[in-house]
Amino acid sequence: MERISSETVYEGQIASVRRETFRYDDGSEEVREVVGHPGAVAIVAHDERFVYMVRQPREPVNEPDLLELPAGKLDKEGESHLDCAKRELAEEIAMGAAEWRELRRFYVSPGLLEEEITLYEATGLAPAEGDFEPDADEQIELVAWPLDDLAGAIARCRDAKSLVGLFELQALLRA
Repeated sequence: MERISSETVYEGQIASVRRETFRYDDGSEEVREVVGHPGAVAIVAHDERFVYMVRQPREPVNEPDLLELPAGKLDKEGESHLDCAKRELAEEIAMGAAEWRELRRFYVSPGLLEEEITLYEATGLAPAEGDFEPDADEQIELVAWPLDDLAGAIARCRDAKSLVGLFELQALLRA
């Protein structure tokens, strides 16, 4: 397929919307609305006892306390995915990690949204160095979920990126 036109119809603080026309190999054309997003990271931060998660309100889905992995948008100019993950871990749960491993990259909703999430595992956790604070508009509660009840975290979680991360952790712990 080939993108033959693109027009931005909305530009917001978090996302944009484009109307794009695609031509396929058979000559047919389709117009799609695409939500533009710079991408994000999510972190499976754990030690031998806990996986560290957060609860926060998610107004678009009317959830006052959605259980999620620490995560954040790639919104700092020139910042790598890994550096973004390190910053977000410090901001959201006030921790740093000695070991980092990229687990996978995946699309959130590729029929509409171009956002790709890079999922990291963070281990060797310790209090973050420096003065990190959550963004002013965030209301985040730290949740240290026991690893021996990982199935409970999976059952309670409704966030896709966090479910991917928890299932990855479950597979790592079984290996």
